[in-house]
Amino acid sequence: MEAEVTITAREYQQLSECSKEKQEYLDKLLRLHAEFENFKKRALKEKAQFLKLANEELISRLIDILDNFERAFEHANNMSDFKSLHQGVEMILKQIHQLLEKEGVKKIDCVGKPFDASCQEAIAHIETDKYAENTVVEEAQKGYYLGERLIRPAVVKVSTKPKKK
Repeated sequence: MEAEVTITAREYQQLSECSKEKQEYLDKLLRLHAEFENFKKRALKEKAQFLKLANEELISRLIDILDNFERAFEHANNMSDFKSLHQGVEMILKQIHQLLEKEGVKKIDCVGKPFDASCQEAIAHIETDKYAENTVVEEAQKGYYLGERLIRPAVVKVSTKPKKK
């Protein structure tokens, strides 16, 4: 058995206005959602473009250094003076270090300092009295930070106390 509901004309008008208002809010929500999705797509595209341009500048500077290496290599084929070849390679190495430094790359300085597992990877232990225990005595591969972020740990050899005989 259904109960019969009667509403007044005023109540019907209020209900119609609420329904219309609800539809307007729903339309606004759908438009905002679509705009936000477009914004996300645009932001991703701009980020990709920015990274491409940033890499392009770095690659351009690396190509300049590569040109110097190629010139040094060609020159080395026709020379017997290895001192000037050494100086040329040293200049190119200096260029690479300057470029990396300009880009915010910092070398991890570790020989003679306590071993730090957060930025170093130990590959061997060396018995020695020359250094305090757990000190880096040799660097097999340099480690680097980019800003505050570790991009490659230093590969090192660490001191241990000599075993008593």
